[in-house]
Amino acid sequence: MARFVARASRTVKLRGAVNVLVTSNQELRALNRRFRGKDQPTDVLSFVPEPGFAEALAGEIAISAEIAKQNARELGHSVAQEIKILVLHGVLHLAGYDHECDHGAMADKEAKLRQSLGLPVGLIERNGRAGQRSLNRNGLSGDAGRNAKGRGGWVAELRLARTDRRPGSSQPTPQARTR
Repeated sequence: MARFVARASRTVKLRGAVNVLVTSNQELRALNRRFRGKDQPTDVLSFVPEPGFAEALAGEIAISAEIAKQNARELGHSVAQEIKILVLHGVLHLAGYDHECDHGAMADKEAKLRQSLGLPVGLIERNGRAGQRSLNRNGLSGDAGRNAKGRGGWVAELRLARTDRRPGSSQPTPQARTR
């Protein structure tokens, strides 16, 4: 997975480390509730650090293993491929792409990268449009789209706060910014 994250990051010219957490629906639900006010699990969340906060950190991605497993089974590919699809989507958000307002630029980039990486259909294509719910780089939310079965399908790009720390860790706690 580390090689895949590094390759995807290089391809989109993303500088810095990307931390990936593959965890439970319960954890993604808690993160989604805390940072987006949505009390439901989600497939992937992207967390962008504050400018100047951690120069060596490009961001963090949280993925639901349960949703990845379910989507992989329904779509006929491996869980490993599904996690890579979710990582790729998250990396594109960390690199500044926003399918909600970029007139298809992220969808095009994701499709080209998936093809070059040998991955099956991605999130934007599954949703049938480029406007699934996301928080853009300014922390503002937009229009919603869901996957075919109505689960997951949410991507949030959140900023890491400068001062908060995760309990028992030197890692920053993701914080939603308000304007």
